[in-house]
Amino acid sequence: MFTSRCADRLISLMQRGAAALVLGTGVIAPLQITSAQFQHPGKVEIAFNRFYDYKETTDLLHRLVAAYPDLLSIQSLGKSVGGLDIWCVTLNNANSGPELGKAAMFIDGNIHGNEVQASETVLYSIWYLTKSYGRVEALTKLVDERVFYFVPMENPDGREVWFHKPATPHYLRGGILPTDNDNDGLYDEDGYDDLDGDGHITQMYRRDPLGRFKPDPKDPRFMIRVAADEEPGGWTPAGSEGIDNDGDGDINEDGIGGYDPNRNWPSDWQPNHIQGGSGEYPFSLPESRAVRDFLLTRPNIAAYQSYHNSGGMILRGPGADYVNYPASDIRALEQLQDAGAFMLPGYRKMVIWSDLYVVHGGEVNWAYEGLGITAFTNELWSDWKAYQTDHPGPDADRRFTELLQFDETLVPYKPFDHPTLGEVLIGGSKKWSSRVPPPWMSEEDCHRNFAFTMFHAREMPKVEWGLTQVRSLGANVWEVTVEIKNDKIIPTITAMARQKRIGQRDRLSCTGASAKVAAAGSVSSFLPDARWSPVEHERHRLWVDGGIGGKSSGLFRFIIEGTGEVHLVYESEKGGTISRMLSLVEQIPPPAELPRKMTEKK
Repeated sequence: MFTSRCADRLISLMQRGAAALVLGTGVIAPLQITSAQFQHPGKVEIAFNRFYDYKETTDLLHRLVAAYPDLLSIQSLGKSVGGLDIWCVTLNNANSGPELGKAAMFIDGNIHGNEVQASETVLYSIWYLTKSYGRVEALTKLVDERVFYFVPMENPDGREVWFHKPATPHYLRGGILPTDNDNDGLYDEDGYDDLDGDGHITQMYRRDPLGRFKPDPKDPRFMIRVAADEEPGGWTPAGSEGIDNDGDGDINEDGIGGYDPNRNWPSDWQPNHIQGGSGEYPFSLPESRAVRDFLLTRPNIAAYQSYHNSGGMILRGPGADYVNYPASDIRALEQLQDAGAFMLPGYRKMVIWSDLYVVHGGEVNWAYEGLGITAFTNELWSDWKAYQTDHPGPDADRRFTELLQFDETLVPYKPFDHPTLGEVLIGGSKKWSSRVPPPWMSEEDCHRNFAFTMFHAREMPKVEWGLTQVRSLGANVWEVTVEIKNDKIIPTITAMARQKRIGQRDRLSCTGASAKVAAAGSVSSFLPDARWSPVEHERHRLWVDGGIGGKSSGLFRFIIEGTGEVHLVYESEKGGTISRMLSLVEQIPPPAELPRKMTEKK
């Protein structure tokens, strides 16, 4: 339940953090004018009131990398079915630490070929981060502390079909690997046909004496339904533009491809007869294999964001009702979703299986369930953005179209002599008409989604030293108690990763040239007689199986024999690595500095 207390906490959160990422300043002050309120140019200027095909996007990525060589690098993760490179841009400031020593975020888009603005949102993220570095404090700090992996076009083949072939708003969703969708032994033999040769796949209406539709006398781009008490309109919907190429009585039932790249991942993968479009087996597609191979070499990835369209959703798993997530991970995921719903007006936070539909073998499901990474899918764009209301009314399509008619998202209906259906009317909405935002509204959607994703990135785990206490036990024997903190929402090891033993455990080591660890373990407080759990072997190294929780800390104690200094190192795959030298001299924090929970007996 979203209580007033939750609302207050969320507002505070936004003011102190997430909103600062939107505005580009770490402090929200009344009447304060910051440089971020003014446009700061980048070395590569990119317009986000338009969309870019594969070649254009590739060129822009390489131009950005050339302009920011100290921050960006680019590589191909592999080739698509059609032989196109799947580009990955890495953003890492090497001067602030090695790539694998910092928590990283993986951000991809366009796994569905027709969901084109997903690529622009990823491209926008690279562009905005690089041009803001050194100018916007919050983003500069984020770049210094984190690593980002960007894959703008995970399905470049589908994107190319959508851009350069006659297409619909929903086609081509998958890729171009030939697939027998109608089980007739033939492959891709009955796809869409541009019958009138206008370069678009639009809608067909066939003659029908009892048909309930008629051409709109006020606007030839529309067919309208006649009222129940009116005479029949004479026309019936006949689907998308096309013919029965294979003579089986169906139209457009076996076009290019036909599988779903977002059903080809191993977590809860199901075969085609259960989950349509899932492919022959998990990772049977070269695109998903390329992403898999990259991710498995980057254990520092602690957050995952995949951009889709449309519907205005912030989606998390599970994809099926029988898949259970640990309660502590759900709390972290929901805190992130709450912030997203605040930052993205009109977007809804949702669970995939219960609020949308069941998905077996989904990408973000595998990221979390298979790799232990907090993951979201954002469905970009929603009608709310166009109408500024959740209830646009019965004339919404007309009003929206009239508003956008200068973008030519529809074509007038015109007659055509269909070889099997006879007289038909062909026209209506083109591929730009529904799932894709109008260009003049695209940049805002890019920026708001970018800001939410940066908030997610900022809340990746980051270990830090807390309080330290050194007590002399006499005769060069010392009791050293250290606190390891993680002030972020995401734990260094998710509960799912702990359950499935995914990745390495966190570890804390203590070594010294003139000192030896005699005993070590986790401890409940700073008190000398606090309850603790000493380890039996390798006392200089403590394995922290559960990691450090979100917004939490852990206490660890070493009994050390010797003099001089000891070297303390805490290593976490997803929380980073920290180290310090500690002198073996008595250091007792004043009671006022010690949190109550760390000084009370259990």
